[in-house]
Amino acid sequence: MREASAGGGCVILAERHHALSEGVRGLLETAFRRVFVVADEASLIAGAGSLDPDLIVAELAMASGDLPGFVGRLRGAAPAARLLLLTDRDHPTLARIVAATGADGYLAKRAIATELLAAVDTVLAGQRYLSRAAARL
Repeated sequence: MREASAGGGCVILAERHHALSEGVRGLLETAFRRVFVVADEASLIAGAGSLDPDLIVAELAMASGDLPGFVGRLRGAAPAARLLLLTDRDHPTLARIVAATGADGYLAKRAIATELLAAVDTVLAGQRYLSRAAARL
């Protein structure tokens, strides 16, 4: 059940690679009325604090080696938002680490086209989503 199904909802997409962010943005625009794109952590934290997003989709690399701190800063800025992290690496251990930080989901970037909207639905329903690509490894 997507907030956007009723014509509402806000999502922040944090992705450093412009070409990828445009593709992901297009998919998210099919599900949300408002999609904001940022390319750095400072803009993400500021946006999370002011936009009251339903969902934050953020590139894992933005954590800069401090994943628990990154997730904590996002939770502090937007405590009600669901958090879906994107990564280039498909690995079950990484998926478990992401889940342990309190993020709501983990999605391999190579699976965005086939799994993104399912992942969004899952985390917005209050369930954890772990990339099927990582589960197959």
